[in-house]
Amino acid sequence: MLHSKKILIGISGSIAAYKTVQLVRLLVKQNAEIKVVMTPAAKDFVSPLVLSTLSKNNVQIDMFAENTWANHVRLGRWADVMVIAPASCNTLAKMAQGLCDNLLLSVYLSATCPVLVAPAMDEDMWHHPTTKKNIETLKSFGNHIIFPQNGELASGLFGDGRMEEPEDIVGIIVSYLRKSSNKSLLGNKVLITAGPTHEAIDPVRFIGNYSSGKMGIALARECRDRGADVILVLGPTQLKENFFGITVIHVKTSDEMYAVCHNHFNTSDIALMAAAVADYKPETVSQTKIKKDDNIAPELNLVKTKDILKSLGEIKTDKQVLLGFALETNNEKQNAIEKLQKKNADFIVMNSLNNGAVFGADTNKITIYTKGGNEIEFNSKSKTEVAADIIDTILKYTNIESA
Repeated sequence: MLHSKKILIGISGSIAAYKTVQLVRLLVKQNAEIKVVMTPAAKDFVSPLVLSTLSKNNVQIDMFAENTWANHVRLGRWADVMVIAPASCNTLAKMAQGLCDNLLLSVYLSATCPVLVAPAMDEDMWHHPTTKKNIETLKSFGNHIIFPQNGELASGLFGDGRMEEPEDIVGIIVSYLRKSSNKSLLGNKVLITAGPTHEAIDPVRFIGNYSSGKMGIALARECRDRGADVILVLGPTQLKENFFGITVIHVKTSDEMYAVCHNHFNTSDIALMAAAVADYKPETVSQTKIKKDDNIAPELNLVKTKDILKSLGEIKTDKQVLLGFALETNNEKQNAIEKLQKKNADFIVMNSLNNGAVFGADTNKITIYTKGGNEIEFNSKSKTEVAADIIDTILKYTNIESA
């Protein structure tokens, strides 16, 4: 995907600059053409010699050095995308205010290409109202923010502000450039559910399942990359994901997921119900922890949860596309087709435990059944590839068009 792509890397003065060495290395391995521009302060954290060796291009630092003065214009027009990683608190503030006292800022202000910004700073700086305002200002200018993660910081504290890992930044760059070239879902709003739901028994216990959310998240990335406006309704998951360009609404229970889906379904063109919603929940929830009694086992009365897929099928219009999932252990085809019909869905994606489908796995083997009676079987693939197959199938058998 990055073959011959021109990527301009900007580095400001932050301890996270050591990660940018790996970022450059990974981008070069994907055959991208890399140029690097640094602030003078960045030299205290990472070696220009290392970066020039890895990128195979001279690193630009001094705006007034020989053959450098006009580069602030040429570099911003040369690149397909500019990535500022790390962007320190100081550099973010200067970018937001349009200050121009070093080569990196001059290139940024002259850039005609898209700009991705990966902030890095200590937690208190990241959460300061001024930084929040600067981030919103940069977003309003059309910049794309790669939000920092929670983790160990240079101060020794744990918190928000840790720059996204190089491997994930590469993935975001790939996704962004792919979105720029594949616009098959541009102008469409896609509602996606993912992960499990947790149905409370008491304040510390719940009924749930082993769903990781990987399939739904892969679908969200695929739809985003194709230009869609994506809303991801995500149940409890342990996955660490940078949801760049995706609106994420976190929920815990089936009732919460039901409410959010109905709040957004009427304005959605496509709904992909990939979540493993609990089928049952406790009839009553104890407000205090149920104490263990060696002589008496507590009774747990269960009631059915709201059927989100069926409820959406009852209100969907002919212009909307509704897709559900069916995880089966026996009578797979029969059960999947019955679900397709009972839920008034347009597509059912069937994956069978007999084919090795396992919650949390990175691969999946699916068969898609359509309302028109088609049966499309696929080989075992990564969930990223499965997501692409699902979207391609929707586009093939519906009238969904890009704007």
